[in-house]
Amino acid sequence: MLTHLRIKDFALISELDLELTGGLNVLTGETGAGKSILVDAIGLVLGDRADAAVVRHGRERAEISVEFDLHDDPETREWLVQEELDDEDQCLLRRTINRQGRSRAYVNGHKVPVQQLRRLGERLMDIHGQHEHQSLLKTKTQLALLDQYGDHAAALESADQAWRDWQDAREKLNRLEEDAGGGEAGIDYLRHQVRELEALELEPGELESLEAEHERLRHGGRLLEEGQQALTMAYEGDGSTASELLSQALSHLESLTELDARLEPVRAGFEQARISIDEASEELQRYLSDLDLDPARLNWVADRIGSAHELARKHRVEPEALPATLDGMRERLDAIEHAGERLAEAREALAQCEERWHKAARKLSQARQKTAATLSGKVTDVMQGLGLDGGRFDIEVTLEPSSPRRGGGDQLNFQVSMNTGQPLRPLARVASGGELSRIGLAIQVVAARRASIPAMIFDEVDAGIGGGVAEIVGRELRRLGARCQVLCVTHLPQVASQGHHHFRIGKSTDDGETYTRVEPLSDGDRVEELARMLGGTEITDTSRSHAREMMEKAG
Repeated sequence: MLTHLRIKDFALISELDLELTGGLNVLTGETGAGKSILVDAIGLVLGDRADAAVVRHGRERAEISVEFDLHDDPETREWLVQEELDDEDQCLLRRTINRQGRSRAYVNGHKVPVQQLRRLGERLMDIHGQHEHQSLLKTKTQLALLDQYGDHAAALESADQAWRDWQDAREKLNRLEEDAGGGEAGIDYLRHQVRELEALELEPGELESLEAEHERLRHGGRLLEEGQQALTMAYEGDGSTASELLSQALSHLESLTELDARLEPVRAGFEQARISIDEASEELQRYLSDLDLDPARLNWVADRIGSAHELARKHRVEPEALPATLDGMRERLDAIEHAGERLAEAREALAQCEERWHKAARKLSQARQKTAATLSGKVTDVMQGLGLDGGRFDIEVTLEPSSPRRGGGDQLNFQVSMNTGQPLRPLARVASGGELSRIGLAIQVVAARRASIPAMIFDEVDAGIGGGVAEIVGRELRRLGARCQVLCVTHLPQVASQGHHHFRIGKSTDDGETYTRVEPLSDGDRVEELARMLGGTEITDTSRSHAREMMEKAG
């Protein structure tokens, strides 16, 4: 549930702090006051596309923050835990947009990509816009609505996995067919390439070892000369070698230690230094005696490194990748040489994958047909109260014989009959703009009842209706608010009177600047606002009486 909304320097809003509770929250105001600005701000903080135009004129950036209480939403809490974004039962989202159009998003203080913010937003709130019914004419929207209402996620994923398996099998078959059609010339050339790499016999990691050996052999003279000089200075020279000087110093310290025991650590350090230099000198002696400066070996190593680099350029890989390249070519050669027998296996595997997809698609289609019947009946029932008496809504689900594809094999057709006895016809060819709006509202109300989303926004979805129909819409939204939080932007008093909570949105001018403000209304203020909505600019006692009556009737 959305508990707090804070907006700063967004469009006409300078600064806004709004506390919200459950139930049906209605937002009203005069035309142009900025009612939809709140919806746009909430959409932005839930992951909608950012636009620099939303930053208030003269300001550097806009900022929107919302806080949700997840006490009754364990699935979202678990999602936050998995994403390492959790903060007990609270969820704080923040979005900033600067004048250059760059935006930043945060969840519980952690900076996140907008895509991740959008995924979280889809769990927290649904936003239904006033023109959303137009999207009902699109097959993609129809399928998504039906699958969400019927909770077909598992069946849909099963069909899509079968489709992915079929794609992989088809690609494998295509590669085998290409290999089989390559001809003898192609096979001979591949064999030649394999023989070249096999002749080199380069082992994994060998090139690094060869390059280190080449560097050693190339500088062998310096290694021998300067190494011998170091050995002479440290150990083997006549006179004052490092080892001899340390021995003399140690002899003096041993005498002094007898006079002052505090010198014992110093004496021990000198002794360890003499031991270390003697051991290192012996190691250097062995190194110099084993140093191989064979010119023939140097030439052989250089030639081998050169051959490796030449083949690497030929195959357009790094020299270190030649062993893996050889393994890949051997596998491909084996596949080509045995392509005939493997083609039959690949064709059989493709046929099996296609059959699995058809089976999964049939199961998904059966679930969709069952859901379509239920949803059609419920939408038809709601239509009767929206001024469409005698109207009937039906979702036709047809499983088409086709090659595997994402999303199953169904074709949907939303159909409607506007009057008793009339045949069903496609929605787009029967309903007028106003009728389509009411049918869309009926579908949204029914779908929202089933949805598990904890909060919803309806932004003037009641446009184009009025009178008794508007009252029914209000009652439907109030009933929906009894099971989840609903925010409704409306211009109809029949809808506004049904709200559990009422907020008025107004616009004012101060020092040449325009501001949008939002204020919660008491019962007395609600009467005045409803009377304004009923009677226009002139509020009369009659309109006030009517407003009180509407509130009392709503309960």
